[in-house]
Amino acid sequence: MTTMLKTTIFHDRKVALQREHDMLIEQKNAPKQNVGNGIYKRYNNPVVTAEHIPLNWRFDFNEHTNSFFQERIGINAAFNAGALKWNDNYLIVVRVEGIDRKSFFAIAESPNGIDNFKFWDKPCVIPQTEEPDTNVYDMRLIQHEDGWIYGIFCTERKDPFAAKGDTSTAIANAGIVRTKDLINWERLPDLISRTGQQRNVVLHPEFVSGKYALYTRPQDGFIDVGNGGGIGLGYVQDMTNPIVKDEKIIFSKQYHTIYELKNGLGPAPIKTSKGWLHLAHGVRNTAAGLRYTLYMFMTDLHNITQVTHIPAGHFMAPEHEERIGDVSNVLFSNGWIEDKDGTVFIYYASSDTRMHVAVSSVEQLVDYVVNAPQDTFTSAGSVQTIIKLIDKNNNL
Repeated sequence: MTTMLKTTIFHDRKVALQREHDMLIEQKNAPKQNVGNGIYKRYNNPVVTAEHIPLNWRFDFNEHTNSFFQERIGINAAFNAGALKWNDNYLIVVRVEGIDRKSFFAIAESPNGIDNFKFWDKPCVIPQTEEPDTNVYDMRLIQHEDGWIYGIFCTERKDPFAAKGDTSTAIANAGIVRTKDLINWERLPDLISRTGQQRNVVLHPEFVSGKYALYTRPQDGFIDVGNGGGIGLGYVQDMTNPIVKDEKIIFSKQYHTIYELKNGLGPAPIKTSKGWLHLAHGVRNTAAGLRYTLYMFMTDLHNITQVTHIPAGHFMAPEHEERIGDVSNVLFSNGWIEDKDGTVFIYYASSDTRMHVAVSSVEQLVDYVVNAPQDTFTSAGSVQTIIKLIDKNNNL
């Protein structure tokens, strides 16, 4: 093939891909036109996908070493993002997964929280411990009252006690970093817990009796919860020596519910006048495999171990195209942002593939959590709950 033809291919592909990428990034996002449930509004387009990853992260721009302008580093998915308001813009720390199956963190920024998310120049550089991470994912961002921004994420390593020839058994734990500028990250020791493997660990944003409070999700194995499970709460005296003590389950699994198999906290809770608002995920088994949905609950303003309100069922479940992806039938959230005016941007991932946003308000979410009926845990009880509402409406 002639040099001139290769040059034409390189130039044409680069221009076309850049145009296509710019159109994707600059695409306006609008709320779905259905009336909805009055609790939140979903938006038409995902806010971040694998295609949003900058071209210069994926393509070699040197014509001499990439004359066909081929993609050199493939990206499989962009999902499970932590979130933070930063300098009046909306940031999400995205779990980006390459086609090599390794995940890493990268920050995307939007001026309005619903579209025009653009990634920062480079992915986040996370320092390593003496035992390097094989994989990292699902960072929660917490702006703590001690002045630091903490990132707590899942760190995965191969199980050193796995049987010979077993190349899949892993150990999960909570990795911890902190930062003041979201660029330079200080790696702290991994969480030390006496209750098995830890995933979905979240830091409470305020001190509790002078200690750091951490929501945990202990489990016996990497996949199977075993005798563990449920959302736990424990305390750490010093985040530079993160030994969690007095850990206990504050929200257990429950038979024949959306959180029957396992559950875990999403982002750090939002403080309201009525109590602490929590967003979590619940998992149940089906004939088609595991189903992940989101649910909400509230804990007491002064005693965060006391759950005060739990609406029955899911708050949000995968719909339409959200149901399809690498791990289908899954919604997961580990990031939301509360604006000063009370608007809440809920960032959620669908099917381990892409990021979406739903918009609500503190007032709407509190109304939902406090006033929606609780689960009776039986079919007969559910019928009576419906009849009670019918009778109430008939008496108006």
